[in-house]
Amino acid sequence: MNATDWSVDLDDTEGLLAADREGLLRAAALAGAQVRATAAALEEGELDPLRADGPPRTVVWVAGRGNAETAGALLTAVLSGAASAPIVVVPEAPGWIGALDVVVIAGDDPGDPTLVASAATAVRRGARVAVVAPYEGPLRDATAGRCAAVAPRVRVPDDFNLARYFAAGLATLHMVDPRLQANLAELADILDAEAYTNSAAHELFTNPAKLLADRMLDRQIVFAGDNAATLALARHGAAVMLRVAHRPVAAVCLADVLVALRGGMNARGGSLFHDEQIDGPLPPRIHTVVLATDAERPVVNARIGGYDDIDVIHAGEVLDAPAVEPGHSAATGGRMEQQLARLAVRLEMAAAYLKLVRG
Repeated sequence: MNATDWSVDLDDTEGLLAADREGLLRAAALAGAQVRATAAALEEGELDPLRADGPPRTVVWVAGRGNAETAGALLTAVLSGAASAPIVVVPEAPGWIGALDVVVIAGDDPGDPTLVASAATAVRRGARVAVVAPYEGPLRDATAGRCAAVAPRVRVPDDFNLARYFAAGLATLHMVDPRLQANLAELADILDAEAYTNSAAHELFTNPAKLLADRMLDRQIVFAGDNAATLALARHGAAVMLRVAHRPVAAVCLADVLVALRGGMNARGGSLFHDEQIDGPLPPRIHTVVLATDAERPVVNARIGGYDDIDVIHAGEVLDAPAVEPGHSAATGGRMEQQLARLAVRLEMAAAYLKLVRG
């Protein structure tokens, strides 16, 4: 399909909004609201049952799939080095948990038998328990009020609820580990600014999400990360592209991309004499989008020097987009968790734009 075949132009604000019958752009833009709702729950004392005199032996994040699992992976990658206790992500409560541990039950289905059984086990063994899920049905019965419940207050489709899980994780760690301070109000403001910058009214070359979507229209795409955090983010990007835009995207380590490029991926050997009638069409070129934090960007740029078909995006800018409007998006991304959350919103809004232009 050629770019001219797309039914809605990315700079057609009215056309995009008219095509968005499912409210995808609005849902993607509610990341800040989800974080702000979690901040309100924290201020209202919803997480007070997690308080104790000292840090836990282990923080166990129980999540089997989807954005709940991705949030756990991001939190582990970002905060494990600073935390007083190990943070582990598991699909169900391990047999060794006890009264010295904090267990977070994260998911979107209060009837999920694995989550329910894990919550019941954690409560029975005296662990401090946080339920980051709809607090109803079997999950509520299993904990019988002996937990901190962080139920969703802002309803969005499951495709766009990563921010809620991530904020709840930050709030939980803030409560149980004095070394980990979370400023959720600041994070909410940052995500609101990111969503504003990426809104439909902003033109392509001042809109990071539109620009990313535009670069993806007629290419095969690989998302890459160079550490555990950005690799988890790349996998989230691939998942949301598939779920929302129905666009398959690979998610791999940057090292894998470089090996493939050195091995001849995207090579056009013999193309001077290539005849499509005889030899068939040339294989499509693979374009790589590397997700990077501000701290690692210089190293990533050095590693990809000399290679074509690779772009690096980070929280402060995307690809070759010029600076956005003053006051709405900082030139740098802030703390690492803030950078990752901003990029997650950008990927989600880019997926929404891809869905809308496809019609």
